[in-house]
Formats: sequence, structure tokens, C-alpha cells
Amino acid sequence: MSEPVKQVVAEKKLTRKDYQSSNEPRWCAGCGDYAIFNALTSVFAEKRIPNEEIAIISGIGCSSRFPYYAETYGFHTLHGRAPTVALGLRLANPDLNIWVITGDGDALSIGGNHFMHMMRRNPNMKVLIFNNRIYGLTKGQASPTTVYGSHTKSTPFGSIDIPINPVALALAMGATFVARCIDRDMKGLKEVMSAAQDHKGVAIIEVYQNCVIFNNGAFTDVADPKLKEDASILLKHGMPILFGANQEFGVRTSSGHAEVIRIKDDRSNLHEVAVHNIYNPDPSIAFMLAQMESPLEPVPFGIFRQVSKPTYEEFAYNQERKAKKMFGSPDIMHLLHDGDTWEVGEDGKTIRKTETEK
Repeated sequence: MSEPVKQVVAEKKLTRKDYQSSNEPRWCAGCGDYAIFNALTSVFAEKRIPNEEIAIISGIGCSSRFPYYAETYGFHTLHGRAPTVALGLRLANPDLNIWVITGDGDALSIGGNHFMHMMRRNPNMKVLIFNNRIYGLTKGQASPTTVYGSHTKSTPFGSIDIPINPVALALAMGATFVARCIDRDMKGLKEVMSAAQDHKGVAIIEVYQNCVIFNNGAFTDVADPKLKEDASILLKHGMPILFGANQEFGVRTSSGHAEVIRIKDDRSNLHEVAVHNIYNPDPSIAFMLAQMESPLEPVPFGIFRQVSKPTYEEFAYNQERKAKKMFGSPDIMHLLHDGDTWEVGEDGKTIRKTETEK
């Protein structure tokens, strides 16, 4: 009688609620975190990923409460250290689907060093950066992405720091999958997250996320339906980079930087518009697009880059196999006493070099 039951369970249609724990999500009413949580759990359901094969690792911040709300494995780690814990987990259990949840303060301030090294190493894990351009959990201080001149609780006369561009940083550090989306666009969120889930290597997704309490309206220009057609660009692989209500503007990159041009009525200059190629091994054009920032230029959304490279764990496992073949099973005591060692005398001054034990 057990076999038919298994069959029924296997064919059960999954929904995002199957990936939501008994802990009801609690963010401020209207917070963009709800949309991001719903999008990711919907992707899990659509891809029918077993709950026990997912691990969500977070740092500190409003976004980092994510593991409590997901019916998966999870770990709420230290401030900025989520990438380090996630990398250790990746090496220990290569079969897990690992998602790192972090914010602009958690990832780019105290965690900036860990974030950069994670990207250059290319472990097979996915990273969501909730970017609201403010410290929300600690009540409204300027973050590394806060807009220059912004008045916050820690910058009452205006921020004098040039903000970090997460997408540009990810591209500069060699991340193999880099994307940007916004909490108001559920379709775009799911498309990018789905592509990231299928990507082998590190996937960095910046999500513009509104903080209704401490930085409300930070992304109005690209979120407002009346403004976004002229203020944002939807990147599509293999398609000319066009925007505007009637696709009357395009982006040209032949001059060495991203330049907005108006498309002529007869479309005779359409050939000047760059065609988006996410698989280009050269990240320079993607980097040009990443430099386009509001309010002077439209903001690109979608996948900037998606290329294939060996992962960090592949290198690590290959080294492990090679070492075992050369030296056999590791002996921790031999490892500790191998090479140059010294003994310090009781007087604390006499130092004698010891011979390696054979």
C-alpha cells in the first residue's frame, strides 16, 4: 500500500507555501522583503527542489531573518560573514542548493572583504543582495550604497561618500552570473532567480528593495509605472538594448562607454545600438552598462553576465584527490610536525631546531 502513496506525494503540485516555515514572515508592512521571499520560494516550487536540499545562509539585517521563514536548512550567521559560512558548507556538502541572503550594509560594509573573495573564487552558490540604500535594522544610518548627499541619521548634513555599485563590483571581481532586479517586478524577480538557480558558479543578484520606514521612495524613478519606461532598461539576451515608451531610445557602446542615443523615425541608426550578449567572456560591455545610474541615465535590469568557469569546489576536490593519490590518507600529527619546527628552552631564550620525525 505504500507505493501508491509515494506516487501521489511525488506528483503533488508544489506551491511557495510548501517552502514557508511555521514562522510567519514579519517585516514592516509594505516592505519589499515580502516580494523577494515570495519570488524565491515560488522558484523553489516551480523547480520542485526538495526542501532538504536547500540551505539558506544569512548575515545580519532585516533581510537576514529570511532563514526563519523558509522551510529549508538555514543558518543566521555573523554580520558580513555569511559568504564564509556558505563556502564552508559548499565544500562540506556539494549537493546542497545554497542561497546567501544579505543586504547592502551586511554585504558591502563589514562583509565587503568576504563578498569580494567569494566572487573571485566562484563557488556554486547564489547570493541575493537586498539593496535599500540604508541601514534599516539599526534605524536609518547611511549604508555603502546610500546616494551621495542623502540626509540620514548618521549623515545629517548629507552623505559625502561615493556609493558602491554592487553590479559593477561583482563584474570587476569576475562573478560569473550578475543580475539586477527590483522588488516591484515579480516576473523579473522570478526569471532572474530561476536562471541563477540553474547557473553553475557564483550568482550575484542585486535587488532594489524599498524600505518604507527609513528610505521610502528610494527607487521611485524606476518603480513608478509613469516613469520607469524612460528611466529603466530591460536587458534581454540577443536583443538590441532599447528603452522608452515606444522603444525610441537605444544604448551605444562602440565609443568605449554606454551612450544613450535617440532612434530615428526610419530606424536607420538601429545598427548603432548594442546587442546584449550575456555570454560574452569579456565583461567590459556589461561593466559599461553597470555604470548607467539614475538620475542622469536609465538603469538596466536583468542579467548582465552569465558565463561558465570552473567552480572553487571543483578545484578543491581535485587537489584533495591528487593529494590522497600522492600521500595517502592524511595524518594530522605528521602534518603538524612536518617541515621546520623549533623547541623553546625553559629559559625562554634557547631555541633549538628539531629534526622532522620520519
